[in-house]
Amino acid sequence: MDRTQEALSALTPERLRGIRRGLEKESLRAFPGGSLAMTPHPLGLGSALTHPHITTDFSESQVELITGVHAQPEDCLQELTDVQRFTLQSMGEERLWVSSMPCCLPDDDAIPLGQYGSSNVGRSKTVYRMGLGHRYGRRMQTISGIHYNWSLPGLGNDEHFALIRNFRRHAFLLLTLFGASPAVCSSFVEGREHELQKLGNTGTLYMPHGTSLRMGRLGYQSDAQSSLAVSYNSLEGYAASLQDALLRPYPAYEAIGIQDEQGGYKQLSTSLLQIENEFYSTIRPKRVIQSGERPLHALRERGVEYVEVRLLDLDPFEPIGINGQTLRFLDTFLLHCLVSDSAHDTPAEVAEMAHN
Repeated sequence: MDRTQEALSALTPERLRGIRRGLEKESLRAFPGGSLAMTPHPLGLGSALTHPHITTDFSESQVELITGVHAQPEDCLQELTDVQRFTLQSMGEERLWVSSMPCCLPDDDAIPLGQYGSSNVGRSKTVYRMGLGHRYGRRMQTISGIHYNWSLPGLGNDEHFALIRNFRRHAFLLLTLFGASPAVCSSFVEGREHELQKLGNTGTLYMPHGTSLRMGRLGYQSDAQSSLAVSYNSLEGYAASLQDALLRPYPAYEAIGIQDEQGGYKQLSTSLLQIENEFYSTIRPKRVIQSGERPLHALRERGVEYVEVRLLDLDPFEPIGINGQTLRFLDTFLLHCLVSDSAHDTPAEVAEMAHN
C-alpha cells in the first residue's frame, strides 16, 4: 500500500465528521455612488478592538466579519449571513463593496487607518497599519478577500506542512476557478505603471482573460518579501525563516525610520517584517493564541492547529461573497493536498511557484 492509499484509509468517517471551518470576510464600506466611506467604524458595531465577530482590517473603512468554528459549511455560511445582516443594519446609507478590488479611492494618504483606542494594544495596531502604508502604500491594503480556516482531527505538524506544500503547488487551480477580480477602478493605479486596459468609456480598467488582479502583480505583492525564501518543509524551518525576517533590518524601511520629527510612530520596527502577519502567503499554518502571545511563539510551543486559506476573492454574485459549493470544493481540495505525496520544497521550486 503506497502513502496515498494509507492516507486515504486513515480518513475514516469519524475523522471527516471532525472537520471544522470558519470564515473571515473583508469588505470596504462605500457610498451608493461608489466612493469610499471615510466615516469612523459605525458605533452600532461595537469596539473594533474587542468584538469577537466584527472588526476592521487595514482601514477604518474596511470591515472584517468573523464567524465562529462550525462542523457544517451551511452553519458557517448562515453565521456569516447573520453577522453581515446586522452589520448592514448599522451602516445607514453605506454599503459593503462587493468586489475584492477597491471602490473609488481618495489620495493614498487620505485613506483612514484602523483605529482601536488609546490602549497600548490598540495604538500598536494602528502604528502597524501606518507602517504598512509607508511600506506598500495604503491603496494596496484596501484590497479585500475571504479567508477560510480549516482543520482536521489527528494531524501533526508534518502532515500540516505536507498539505501546505501541495496547496502552494496547486493553488493556481483555485485562482482559475474562483478568481473574481479582473477589473478595478482607475483610482487604484493612479500614478503607477500598469498594463491594464480601459473598459469602454468608464473609469474601469481590466486585464483581458484575467481572473484575480488581487493575487497578481498589482495586488498583494512585495518586492521586499520576494527576498524571503520561506521553506514549508517543517515547522522548525518555517519558524526560523519568519524569525529571521522579524529581526533582519531592511534598508528601505530603515530609511523610513521609527518616528517622525514630532515623535509620532511611523512603523513598529525597521525589520523586513513588523509582525508575523505581515508575511504574504496564499496559506498559513495557524494556532489560536493566548492573550498577549505572539503567533510564532504559539506555533513553536503547541504546534499547528489549523490552516488559513488566504487566496479567495470575494464572489460579487453572492450576497456574502462565497457559497456552499465553493466551501465543499475547498474541503475536497485540501483533503487532496493532504493525502497526495508531498516532496520537500526547494529554493528553485519556491522561485518557480512565485513566478507562476
